[in-house]
Amino acid sequence: MTTTGLPSTKQNILQSLLKQGQATAQQLAKDLSISTQAVRRHLSELETDGLIEYQSVQQKMGRPQHLYHLSSEGRDRLSPQKYSQFAVSFLDTLAETAGEEQVSLVLEKQWQRKAAEYRDRLGQGTLTQRIAKLVQLRKEEGYMAELHHVSPKKKQQFILVEHNCAISEVAESYPSVCGHELEMFAAVLPDCTVERTHWINDGEHRCGYLIEKK
Repeated sequence: MTTTGLPSTKQNILQSLLKQGQATAQQLAKDLSISTQAVRRHLSELETDGLIEYQSVQQKMGRPQHLYHLSSEGRDRLSPQKYSQFAVSFLDTLAETAGEEQVSLVLEKQWQRKAAEYRDRLGQGTLTQRIAKLVQLRKEEGYMAELHHVSPKKKQQFILVEHNCAISEVAESYPSVCGHELEMFAAVLPDCTVERTHWINDGEHRCGYLIEKK
């Protein structure tokens, strides 16, 4: 789990908002099993710290309701930024000295290397076992990954959701790395097709992949 240096309840609120995209104080209280009053106190402090923002939504009856979401600073607090900053700086330097083509080659080589590492660690288990292990590896790398099973009648399908991008700064500066990740998943699971369903770089609050057995 990515640590923020905040008390555990505040960190849990940030992580809940990261997963949901936006939520009311009542929804957060229910999700975290604490009182709405306590959540409102933490939200006020997180807003003062610049880690969250809100928009007011008018209800049919009563006062407007506040929908809270992470600010860019709040999202950064949950991400291992120091590694991404170094990686972006390195790639920028490589582009300046060796050219964009060399950067593309380095990124391609990196995903191939990562795919080989994943394949080795996933082993030869069933598809369900291999995907579960992949999700665990992604969690350990800071992606806040979750696995959802889809059960159509004749197909084996899974949805891999990643609520956090551990390489967000790299992806913003070099979006081709996201295409390489898609290729990497397909190489790690050669008996499956992999399709992107959600993308943080498109303004969504998570990345999602549909994995289907061939």
